[in-house]
Amino acid sequence: MNRAFSRKKDKTWMHTPEALSKHYIPYNAKFLGSTEVEQPKGTEVVRDAVRKLKFARHIKKSEGQKIPKVELQISIYGVKILEPKTKEVQHNCQLHRISFCADDKTDKRIFTFICKDPESNRHLCYVFDSEKCAEEITLTIGQAFNLAYRKFLESGGKDVETRKQIAGLQKRIQDLETENVELKNKVQDLENQLRITQVSASPASSVSPQSPSTDIFDMVPFSPTSHPPAVPTPNGTQPPPVPGRAAEIKRDLFGAEPFDPFSCAAGDFPPDIQSKLDEMQEGFKMGLTLEGTVFCLDPVDSKC
Repeated sequence: MNRAFSRKKDKTWMHTPEALSKHYIPYNAKFLGSTEVEQPKGTEVVRDAVRKLKFARHIKKSEGQKIPKVELQISIYGVKILEPKTKEVQHNCQLHRISFCADDKTDKRIFTFICKDPESNRHLCYVFDSEKCAEEITLTIGQAFNLAYRKFLESGGKDVETRKQIAGLQKRIQDLETENVELKNKVQDLENQLRITQVSASPASSVSPQSPSTDIFDMVPFSPTSHPPAVPTPNGTQPPPVPGRAAEIKRDLFGAEPFDPFSCAAGDFPPDIQSKLDEMQEGFKMGLTLEGTVFCLDPVDSKC
């Protein structure tokens, strides 16, 4: 995993794994807002975003508007941004979508992270004022990312390719079953047309006792519901009846029951498991870059 903990290599994790995996770490902060950025990583990218949102904050202050306060809940399941009183979730950023996280090493209040929006696929930069806890929050997000990546591997992330192959085989079987149904319908249509042709060609005066209609090869058409007549056994008893096909068992083109690799635990693997696993694998492979940098580069920023 391409993780870059620049300027953080001498830092140790601040929380126990249990605190982040079974619970969450809360922080209070002011939310300056979010803005779209062109790249998933980069100091210059977040520096421009921070300057833009700080400038917008100055304008709001001059208009008498207050910066909204939020509660951050950090765990291995992501970074939640909530309204402090109602606990309403405003944003839910999953860790495999967070690619860059940085704090200002001169202004200890400011920190930011870049997260990919799941609906629009845009990269959004979130900026916060955290009352001198910026570095701690950045490290906490880094630790949560590290634990989430390990959990992903332990829970089957290594078997992504195998699961993708299983999903491909399952789709292939479904396609074969659909093709089988279409072929059966075509055969039935041809048999019906043949019967109509035979009836219209035969003269009305030569009607004889009806016998089973035959196909073009003078064979009695096969019917899945028909059974051959019972032949008495040498001792005079009738053989046991031939068991009929179980209507409730659907079979594929080769006479086998359809294969469903997810039938044992359908709740654990949703239908779009392949796309979800691909997204998580791609996000964790990109890694999370933790970085400390300087955002306040001009007098306007220093007054924030």
